[in-house]
Amino acid sequence: MKKIGFIGTGVMGTGIIKNMLKAGYGVTVFNRTKAHADPVVKAGATWAESPKQVTQASDIVFTMVGFPQDVEEVYFGDNGIFTGTKSGQTVVDMTTSTPTLAKKIGDYGQAHEIEVLDAPVSGGDIGAEKGTLTIMVGGNETAYKELQPIFDVIGQQVNYFGTAGSGQHAKMANQIMIAGTMTGMSEMLVYAQAAGLDLPKVLQTLESGGADNWSMENYAPRILKDDYTPGFFAKHFLKDLRIALNEADKMHLNLPATDAARNLYARLVDEKKLGNDGTQALVKLWWKDGKLPN
Repeated sequence: MKKIGFIGTGVMGTGIIKNMLKAGYGVTVFNRTKAHADPVVKAGATWAESPKQVTQASDIVFTMVGFPQDVEEVYFGDNGIFTGTKSGQTVVDMTTSTPTLAKKIGDYGQAHEIEVLDAPVSGGDIGAEKGTLTIMVGGNETAYKELQPIFDVIGQQVNYFGTAGSGQHAKMANQIMIAGTMTGMSEMLVYAQAAGLDLPKVLQTLESGGADNWSMENYAPRILKDDYTPGFFAKHFLKDLRIALNEADKMHLNLPATDAARNLYARLVDEKKLGNDGTQALVKLWWKDGKLPN
C-alpha cells in the first residue's frame, strides 16, 4: 500500500487520518502544535518533525491546514513540502483555500513532475469521523483516478471537476449554499423561541418537510444543548466566505445573500471574538445576557 503523509491534525484531519489508519495505510503526520497530533499518534500514525520530513517518508502527501497563508508556508516555506518532493510523488491539498493558490501549487508540480490535486471537503467533524465526507477534486485527472481507493476510505461522494483550482471553486459553491442554511437556521430558532414554540418539536417538524437541511439536522441540536464546540471553526467559515466573494468579484458576480452572511460572521469572529467556536455559534448574535431571547 502507498505510504501516506498528512500535514494538519485538527478537527477534520484527525478523523480523516484515523480512517486511513483503520484501512491499513501507514500514515506519517506533522502538525504545527505537536500536542494536537497526540490522538492520531496514539492511533498508530508516525510523527515527523517538519513537512519536509513527512514528504520524504511518503508516496502521497495530504495537507489540511487553516488558511491560505498556512498552505503557502507548508508547500513553499523552509522545510516545506517542496523541499522534500521527488519526481512522481503526489500532493493533495484538502484545505479550503483559494483557486489562485491551487493553480500556483499545480503549476509548480507540473514543472517538477509532481502530481497535484486540490481536494477540499464538506461534511464537518461528523463526516470526517464517519468517513462520509464529500470531496471536490481539481488537478490532474490521472492522479485523481489513482487516488480513488484512498478517497473512498474517507468520503462517500467524490467528484472530479477539472484542472487545478476547480475543486476549490466547487467548495466555494458549497460554502455559498451553507451560508444560507446557517443564517436561516439561526433566525428560525430565534423566531420560534420568541413565538413560544417548543424548539425540539419545531426541529422534528421541519426535518420532515421542505425546510430540512444538513445544517439544521446537525447543528440545531447542538445549539439546544448549548454546545458550540467546532465541527467547523467560525473563523474558517468567515475565511471561506471572503474567498467566495473575492472570486465572485473576479467573475463580476453580485451575491448579496452571501455578502450578508459574511458580514454576520465577521461580527461573530471580529467583534465578539468567537472565531474558535463552531459555525453554529452564529446564533449568539441574537443572544441577550447569554441566552436566546424568550
